[in-house]
Amino acid sequence: MANKRIMTPEEKVLLQAKHRLEGIEARNRKKERNARTRRLIQEGAILESIAPHIKEMDLDTLKRELMIRLRGM
Repeated sequence: MANKRIMTPEEKVLLQAKHRLEGIEARNRKKERNARTRRLIQEGAILESIAPHIKEMDLDTLKRELMIRLRGM
């Protein structure tokens, strides 16, 4: 069986704090991902509303067209 060592109260408190911090960081990463996803969806919707013909373009063609048209700006 594995050699299990009993944790001191200080070690338990430290481990709990570490786990709380990891949970907070994970929630922040999820919030950031959700915000980015929302922004990308909104930007795509704006692009489609301005230029409806892009719905039929594949992604490589769309990228090439945008690079050509936005390069002069």
